[in-house]
Amino acid sequence: MAKTRSAAKQARASVRRREHNRIIKSRLHTLERKFMSLAEAKKANEAAETLRTLFSALDKAAKVQVITKNLANRKKARLTARLKAAAAA
Repeated sequence: MAKTRSAAKQARASVRRREHNRIIKSRLHTLERKFMSLAEAKKANEAAETLRTLFSALDKAAKVQVITKNLANRKKARLTARLKAAAAA
C-alpha cells in the first residue's frame, strides 16, 4: 500500500499504463500471428497487406514507448525476410 498521496497517484497511473500497454501488445501479437499464418499458407498478397498494418502498429507502439525502437526495427526486418522467403517458395 502506498504511504503518500503522490505514491498512491503513481500507483493508479501505473495500473492505467499497464492496461494500455497490454492492449497494444496484444494487438501486436494478434497481427503477428495473422501474418505468420498467411506467410506459411503462401498467401503473399494477403500477407503483404497484413505486414503493412503490422509495420504501422509496431511504429506506433515504439513511438509511445510500449516497445523499444530497436525491437520494432528488428521485428520488421525479420518479418520482411519471412515474407520474401514465403514469396520465393
